[in-house]
Amino acid sequence: EVQLVESGGGLVQPGGSLRLSCAASGFTFSSYAMSWVRQAPGKGLEWVAGIGASGGITDYGDSARGRFTISKDNARNTLYLQLNSLKPGDTAVYFCAKGGSNWIHAAVDDWGQGTQVTVSS
Repeated sequence: EVQLVESGGGLVQPGGSLRLSCAASGFTFSSYAMSWVRQAPGKGLEWVAGIGASGGITDYGDSARGRFTISKDNARNTLYLQLNSLKPGDTAVYFCAKGGSNWIHAAVDDWGQGTQVTVSS
């Protein structure tokens, strides 16, 4: 059974930083691309960033590019998202998502439960 467990969310002031983690189990983590997707209050899902199976290829949504960094530790079966220069508009539930293949833009086939990030002074 695939399990994706996010952690690291919380309340942070504008301009601050957070690092989100996603502990994965139940599948061969090193063989699959992974993504972070977020959902702001009252809005739809927004793809934030993706990473290929080996961790060597990354891509970002417009809102994340230049401020967020996605990384993947295949030895620890853990996905990360470093959030820097946070803005109130980044307030959302952040979900860890498993792709259906090693391709960075493969359709998501499993989701974590999400972790709340709130940016407010």
